[in-house]
Amino acid sequence: MKSFALVRADDSDKVKIALHDLERYGHIQFSATPKCIEPNYADELLVSVMGVSLRSKCNSAALVELNNHAGAAISRLKKIHPPAHIIIISPRHKMFEELAGKFQKYPEFDRTFNHQKSSQSMDMIQEKGESSNPMHKE
Repeated sequence: MKSFALVRADDSDKVKIALHDLERYGHIQFSATPKCIEPNYADELLVSVMGVSLRSKCNSAALVELNNHAGAAISRLKKIHPPAHIIIISPRHKMFEELAGKFQKYPEFDRTFNHQKSSQSMDMIQEKGESSNPMHKE
């Protein structure tokens, strides 16, 4: 059973890093290319899934279809600490069918880093990899 990961953050670089972390450190498989969604819609989805009021709005958001079962994705997500808010949306959530129907219509999320911030963002990814990898030794 497939699920979706909704990734919300203050800026697109944090969304990009979180998507990378899901694949690399969470070992979560994407069944499609991440899609760009409107931040306001992402905020609405969060409120709908979590059933709580919004604490802070996001400025960038992506939606990605996962090969992993929702329970497995949630379990793996708990083991990593991405720099974004990630919500797993399963078929049991009422907006799942709506997302499944609209998913292919959304534009692709641009996962490339802009040139100025790219070295800083890649440093964050490398630092995370070093601290997250138990096989890494100084």
